[in-house]
Amino acid sequence: MGRGYVAHAAVTAEAGPDGRTRLTRLRSDGPIALRETPDGLYLVGAAAGPLGGDRLRLDIEVGAGASLTIRSVAVALALPGDGESRYTVNADVEGHLDFAPEPTVAARGCHHHAHARVALGPHGTLRWQEELILGRHNEPPGLHTSRIDVTRAGHPVLRHELRADPTSRSRAVLGPAKAVGSLFRTTPSTPHTEPGLAILPLPSGTTLANAHAPTAPTLRHLLTKAQTLLP
Repeated sequence: MGRGYVAHAAVTAEAGPDGRTRLTRLRSDGPIALRETPDGLYLVGAAAGPLGGDRLRLDIEVGAGASLTIRSVAVALALPGDGESRYTVNADVEGHLDFAPEPTVAARGCHHHAHARVALGPHGTLRWQEELILGRHNEPPGLHTSRIDVTRAGHPVLRHELRADPTSRSRAVLGPAKAVGSLFRTTPSTPHTEPGLAILPLPSGTTLANAHAPTAPTLRHLLTKAQTLLP
């Protein structure tokens, strides 16, 4: 294992006596700084990266009746370094979680693995959006793997993984796209396809929308459109 930051940040959201959501735990660590605002909780990069060798972890708990919105203030830039970098998000959701940070840029030479594990309670709901930019301007991307596993009461709801490998990039997977993203919601939908966008209803009564585009703004437009098409 390479050397790097080892950081563990955490947040717990609970419903107060008046029904309003309050943060009863808010712990920043290393490069992961958490800032509460009236619009939600923001992730602030307190250091460059993630760099190769970093091991970053964010734990999220959303209690019954609580609602937590998580955003970030800027893109994350995955950079090369001493070995593989990892960013793990563990979320236990009894209420509602809306997780949609700014994109991650997989810079040339990086080796980054992002893994989210979301455990939903019986009435837990989720909106989860991810965006990946494949390399900076006029550069090929590094090696980037993104995976999300969603369960409810221990049963699988979603298993979704994307691996961007510059040594074996296939046009059958992403074609010429420089930006790729997904939107998952715990609401049903009907199928919809158009260039760059596919909305897929899942057997669990949830929905996964996948999008790819030549630029980051176009990708954001497609994911925003997917949001408007969902009930």
